[in-house]
Amino acid sequence: MKNKLNMRKRLPSKSALNPLYENKVPQLLMISTFPPRECGIATYTQDLIKAIRNKFAESFEIKICALENGGHQYDKNVNYVLKTDNPESYHKLIENINWHDQIELVILQHEFGLFRNNEKELFQFLSSIHPPLVVVFHTVLPKPEEEIKQYIQNIANIANALVVMTNAAKELLENDYHIKKEQITVISHGTHLVEHADKNILKKKYGYQDRKILSTFGLLSSGKSIETTLAALPSIIEQHPEVLFLIIGKTHPCIIQNEGEKYRQNLELIVDNLQINSNVEFINEYLSLDTLLEYLQLTDIYLFTSKDPNQAVSGTFSYAMSCGCPIISTPIPHALELSEKGTGIIINFNDSTQLAQEVINLLNHESHRNSISLNGLHQMAPTAWENSAIAHVQLFKEILGANLKIQYKIPEINLNHLKKMTTNFGIIQFSVINQPDMNSGYTVDDNARALIAMCQHYKAFGTIDDLKYLNLYFNFISYCFQDEGCFLNYVNIQKQFTAQNGTCNLEDSFGRAIWALGYLLSLHNIIPADLINKAQVLFDKAMLQASTIHSTRAMAFIIKGLYYAGIKNNSLENIAAMEELADRLIQMYKHESDKQWKWYESYLTYANSVIPEAILFAWLTIRKSEYLSTAIISFDFLISKIFSQEAIKVISNKGWMHNNLETDAIHKGGEQPIDVAYTIMALSEFYNVFKIKDYKYKMFTAFNWFLGKNHLNRIVYNPCTGGCYDGVENGYINLNQGAESTISYLMSRLIIQKYIRSPKDIVQNGVKQKMFY
Repeated sequence: MKNKLNMRKRLPSKSALNPLYENKVPQLLMISTFPPRECGIATYTQDLIKAIRNKFAESFEIKICALENGGHQYDKNVNYVLKTDNPESYHKLIENINWHDQIELVILQHEFGLFRNNEKELFQFLSSIHPPLVVVFHTVLPKPEEEIKQYIQNIANIANALVVMTNAAKELLENDYHIKKEQITVISHGTHLVEHADKNILKKKYGYQDRKILSTFGLLSSGKSIETTLAALPSIIEQHPEVLFLIIGKTHPCIIQNEGEKYRQNLELIVDNLQINSNVEFINEYLSLDTLLEYLQLTDIYLFTSKDPNQAVSGTFSYAMSCGCPIISTPIPHALELSEKGTGIIINFNDSTQLAQEVINLLNHESHRNSISLNGLHQMAPTAWENSAIAHVQLFKEILGANLKIQYKIPEINLNHLKKMTTNFGIIQFSVINQPDMNSGYTVDDNARALIAMCQHYKAFGTIDDLKYLNLYFNFISYCFQDEGCFLNYVNIQKQFTAQNGTCNLEDSFGRAIWALGYLLSLHNIIPADLINKAQVLFDKAMLQASTIHSTRAMAFIIKGLYYAGIKNNSLENIAAMEELADRLIQMYKHESDKQWKWYESYLTYANSVIPEAILFAWLTIRKSEYLSTAIISFDFLISKIFSQEAIKVISNKGWMHNNLETDAIHKGGEQPIDVAYTIMALSEFYNVFKIKDYKYKMFTAFNWFLGKNHLNRIVYNPCTGGCYDGVENGYINLNQGAESTISYLMSRLIIQKYIRSPKDIVQNGVKQKMFY
């Protein structure tokens, strides 16, 4: 990034020059079209700013300068207006940026048409402002004429960084415009996270039941070549008379200004002539985002028929794919790039015959549509607006350095996915994306974790509805308890124990059940007595078998359960059981540890943090000095292996860490939310006991892993669904949102809740709160 900074001389920040700015956050100025102006770039910019503000709290302020060529009226969210055809307006904005504000970075959203006939004024403006400059090119023309080439090169020469939305556009800048690749960053067009409602329910809502829906959307203009689809419809209808083609969107304002509704009227005439009126519907509205996303989710096939080969990117295309639409598209660069991995079908420009064939083929093969849809969801996940926000702010940080301090915003607590995964019997084990996979059945492991999470939630907020879930998860654990004193772990959807119970080690499941029951008992003063009494009976029965458990982590889980249960009634029997298990762990530590390796086993694998945390709990209960020293030394050893200065990277399940052998560098990915959650739990307990600030700092650092501070720089928690993705792999996020991952995030979030104290940052149950550390 040094090369980028050298392109433009940086003046000292305004906070350094003027004491009035001291302790104020930096301001970033976004120059773009903006609503109520109706255009794709205005919508893009609005979505990007919203995502950045939602993702980062008090890191900076975003100011907005609206590009204007007419008479739009802007609200208080717009701070400046640049009248693109008025030279004086450019001079006034230069003055505001350079002298009247504390703007540290300027971001320009560039499209050729926005500055047509005013290119000289734009260049003079960009040359005159003092802050660093980022230019986002929404269009990059191939094989440019010399005038256009020189124009782009001039902008590049004064910009610190250029952003494009496709790799194809980056290659054009490098090869056709001779711009250094180090100056160019690719950040895909953002897309909205979607809960993916049931398609049939949405069709019924809009009156389209029993119809197969084809759709396209966006501001209407001849460039969209809607007539290509209309000409294909008679052949499609012949085989699928239930087809309905939705043409969603108002006519582009510029088209209205120049020629009125001529294009739409021409399309309506084609529909009449082909006698397909009952199979075409014009939705002549600028739909709200929520409504638009529902229309896309009920769509069976999305059609993109642009006839402009130079259209670098399409937001409509991206939104459709993120809603799970199988897509048939003409070969614009954006479509070609996204369709490489089975995410869509490419057809020739203006080829109605080919379009008809591909539509019929997809309508005939539902499994193929589903495959394309699933591939598309995985392909579009990195482009979620949340990930786009992270990518942009990373770039801003590289340019501004120490002048920009990044703080992630803590999301609201969202129980929707947890409840969606829960039946009247228990919580389902796995999911496909965010849909419960009923065939995966249930486990004690997940229901024990769910019981703990709901106990945490009830303790924090006292929500009466939580009691229903506490009883449900407890009843499942009780259902799995066997007369011989063990817990069977695996139950199918028919509530039958599966053969897997006979082939898997059940000791960890036993330990998790004891932990959950103990945690429930610790809340005896707020939980109804009948549930506490049943939990105590089950806990006591199960503890009769505790001494037979020898799995390292199972013993640690049991110690945690004993510790929490002891908050109510610390019996001599329970203390003795805790001491026996803790002594076993201490003996393991003495046997395996050496000068360099301070651990209980010869390797670090999964759920590592739970072991020193359990030894800490044993010390808090029994006060043996070797418990205290071992807990601290082993925990500090662990965190030295998984934390860097600014991030956590838990031990990969693709390659455990062995004594005298560091993990192989190729073992990226394989990071599980549960390991991050266990680390956050342990850090919280160690901080509560010792008040060492580094533990608290690392706790929030670890939580940021869920929010995007991981080696992929992508979100793991999905704020739209309330679910958590199943893992961070080498080059992708596992998008399935299973019970283990979702509960792991929720437990972590509820721990963080204890440290949120001041009213600025986050809204929870209608009350604004702020992350405090």
